[in-house]
Amino acid sequence: MALITYLTRIQFDFGALKLLESELQLLGMRRPLIVTDKGVIAAGLWAKVKERLPGNMPIALYDGTPENPTEAAMREALAVYKAEGCDGIIAIGGGSPMDLAKAVGLMATHPGNALQAYAVVEGGGAKITSAMAPIVAIPTTSGTGSEVSRGGIIIMDSGRKLAIGSPHLIPKLALIDPELTLGLPAHLTAGTGMDAFTHNIECFLSNAFNPPADSIALDGLEKAWRYVERATKDGSDREARYNMAMAAMEGAMVFQKGLGAVHALSHPTGGLQGYRLHHGTLNAVYLPAVLRFNEPVVGEKYRKVAQVMGLSEREANAAGVADAVSALNARLGIPKGLGAMGLAQDTVEKIADGALGDHCHLSTPRQPTKAQYVQLIEESWG
Repeated sequence: MALITYLTRIQFDFGALKLLESELQLLGMRRPLIVTDKGVIAAGLWAKVKERLPGNMPIALYDGTPENPTEAAMREALAVYKAEGCDGIIAIGGGSPMDLAKAVGLMATHPGNALQAYAVVEGGGAKITSAMAPIVAIPTTSGTGSEVSRGGIIIMDSGRKLAIGSPHLIPKLALIDPELTLGLPAHLTAGTGMDAFTHNIECFLSNAFNPPADSIALDGLEKAWRYVERATKDGSDREARYNMAMAAMEGAMVFQKGLGAVHALSHPTGGLQGYRLHHGTLNAVYLPAVLRFNEPVVGEKYRKVAQVMGLSEREANAAGVADAVSALNARLGIPKGLGAMGLAQDTVEKIADGALGDHCHLSTPRQPTKAQYVQLIEESWG
């Protein structure tokens, strides 16, 4: 039996930000906590959102979201939420503020003090109820798709980078205005764009049965493939930005099929202490090796992938798709491998152990052993 659900309200188009006040009225949100980061503030994007809020609305602001959100940051934001008597959250930015907002909305309304108790790998999803504080998600990048997803990735106090996940975590409103992504720096456009690309291709390759999700994933994959390079080269390309915003949203809409070994590796790599590693860039680096690894169990699906990517019949296999992704990475300026991103060799064992314990390991079409994870890491070293 297949459970197929797409359960959130989405306003999508250039100019969608103008609808914010009326949408907040529909939700009955009167005292929001703004969850964002200092980059969004500096870029003037929070100012654009603030212009669309009622002038007399009490606003609390938390702009301390780190690049990889942490349980400690959640506690800081939660303290502001409670002190200001907030009744909902508006998350503005990339995946980090949106994921942090989900953690705050969860802990503001659920018992306990330890977020890890609600992690997917701890069986925490069943503990999350509809009591969640309402969240409005306003993305300023086109990558994670967290604005429509039922999960969030947080570095816990234990040091593990884990997912919280439940349909109740899906924001009540995704307000997606591609205007907010115009001018995003090239390296962030490339990294976030390859995040969206990876979400779509990993979800499509998953063996879970969900034909509607497969169709959405292929559409998102085609859009990301066609437009990520244009968006990276020209930050003002409105058509490219529009389609990348759609590709990111679609990639997250199909998360319910499950991701795979790329994300199982990226999560513990991104959680390594002493490094500042961009999640989408890690996905791009790991993707070619994992595509080759998956061929024995999903080989026929590569024909459809190659078709939407416009590859030749000769390239309609794992090696052809992987080579095409590697070439795209190079054109986008993605680092050539983990070594080029500054990782030390002594991290390999820790990453492999983390991948085995990651929730995405359970949904990958071909589950690697620890030795195979080590091999995938080494193949992605560059």
